[in-house]
Amino acid sequence: MIDPITLMAFVPASLALNLTPGADMMYALGQGLKSGRKSAVAASAGISMGGLIHVLLAGLGLGGVVAALPWAFEVIRWVGVAYLLYLAWGAFCGSAVGRETPMVSTGQAFRKGLMVNLTNPKVILFVLAFIPQFVDPTAGPILPQFLVLGAIISFGGFFINGAVGVFAGSAAQILTESKGAQIWLGRVSGTIFAGLAMRLAVMERA
Repeated sequence: MIDPITLMAFVPASLALNLTPGADMMYALGQGLKSGRKSAVAASAGISMGGLIHVLLAGLGLGGVVAALPWAFEVIRWVGVAYLLYLAWGAFCGSAVGRETPMVSTGQAFRKGLMVNLTNPKVILFVLAFIPQFVDPTAGPILPQFLVLGAIISFGGFFINGAVGVFAGSAAQILTESKGAQIWLGRVSGTIFAGLAMRLAVMERA
């Protein structure tokens, strides 16, 4: 059982973090522009599921392996860079003149959001740095506390990132009647994915 006072401190802190624009929010935004509102919500759900998996790994102690082994961190990081560049390439190709931007199903959007989150090793390092501040070893087993606190962050992120994606999807729906707007939307989403790949490529290991 987590102390109510601890929760009162944790919830505002986690919401503030969720409201801070980051890779997850930008991905949901790009997915909304590219494939619409439903895909944006599905992508946000995939991102949140990935966050829960990171929390589980951290609670089990596996996050320490990633933190201690630079090569493991680098492998995960470059897999993430390659995957984001693949998404960017697909968006740019779809925006080529004479071609419509390919839409993705909600299932595909969920899987892509999950992969984007899982291939970002910074997430698990963030979990290791942030959540333990609110874990009390004297209050009971650590893993359930990790999972509860991680669920709060993940669900908050799902609603906030999903809202951003829905807003982008609504704007995109209005613009998709124009061929020129479709090309523009594909290029914008491709630029977002490429920018996330660059961000992941140049980031330093904390």
